[in-house]
Amino acid sequence: MNCDGHDGRVKKMRCGYTTGSCATAGAVAGAIELLTGNVQDNVAITLPTGDTLRIDVKKLSSYRDKATYSVIKDGGDDIDATDGMEIITEITFTPSEINIDGGIGVGRVTKEGLDQPVGNAAINSVPRKMIEYSLKTIFEKFDYHGGANVIITAPMGEAVAEQTFNPNLGIVGGISILGTTGIVNPMSNEAIISTTRVEMNVKKAEGKKIIVMVPGNYGENFAISLPGVDGDNVVRCSNFIGEALDNATELDLDVLLIGNIGKLVKLAGGIMNTHSHVADCRMEILASNCIMAGGSLELAKRIMECTTTDDALKYIKEENILEPVMRILTEKISQRMSKRTNGTIRTAAIVFSSKYGFLGETYNANILLEEVRR
Repeated sequence: MNCDGHDGRVKKMRCGYTTGSCATAGAVAGAIELLTGNVQDNVAITLPTGDTLRIDVKKLSSYRDKATYSVIKDGGDDIDATDGMEIITEITFTPSEINIDGGIGVGRVTKEGLDQPVGNAAINSVPRKMIEYSLKTIFEKFDYHGGANVIITAPMGEAVAEQTFNPNLGIVGGISILGTTGIVNPMSNEAIISTTRVEMNVKKAEGKKIIVMVPGNYGENFAISLPGVDGDNVVRCSNFIGEALDNATELDLDVLLIGNIGKLVKLAGGIMNTHSHVADCRMEILASNCIMAGGSLELAKRIMECTTTDDALKYIKEENILEPVMRILTEKISQRMSKRTNGTIRTAAIVFSSKYGFLGETYNANILLEEVRR
């Protein structure tokens, strides 16, 4: 299956299918075999969009009223940690109702604010509906009036889950069975934004009023190095600071943003997606603000020749204007964050360098930091 991707030009990218579609295909294959006696090697499933998707399946076993099928997850061109995983679905006919649960390698929900209640298998509502709808369609077609128990397992799920956001979200013991459309479109950016929102929702359900937002590993490591700050408040937003602020606004969560100057300097220029493919004006922003802070034209020229912000900081420190430069930059960062959120939540930022450590903070960062510590 191909789908259009757009990154400044149009190209064909191969779509994949979700873990939810894998589980649905396995359940359908098992049901058809139990009702007809015919072993399946591929089945068609109906997606939430109404489209039909055909997926290869492999029979593992069958006996009387029980059949087990396997599907290999295919992420298409949006390769993630679950790509290539085996998703196994066991279906057992019962007198009535359709019950869906997770087995080995499928996580369990331990925190409120997620798609499923605490204690449930991390099989989201859309895959559950897909499985139930597909089975009811098969049952009606073959005039079967009973029910079924469906157990989904993922042999490598517990190991693979360590490469996902599940541990941060409070999902333990394995992966999630996910999917909103049944198809994996090669747009992992949307998945990151969605995951960030889910993580924020979990924090809110835990009673958090302020989140410590970080772009990635560097920000998180610096944040938890601060006295009184632990990982419970930290949410990663990757490059999507603007969208994360939008989500925080909608959820009414105050934000303390902590990040490396290589990312956050872009905010001073109003750049809310900090990926270098979107915009890379780090040196232009640094150079212009150095001039505003009283720096020399020669300094601005040297900064424009730098390839990293740490290189630029070396020259700024040599001219002894780091403090006024950071004061200007953090004021602009504060203004940009406030404008993005329309001032409806409190926002603050702390900026650091991997080489030089703490660089500066917005005027109200200490206030939010103290509240986080409490």
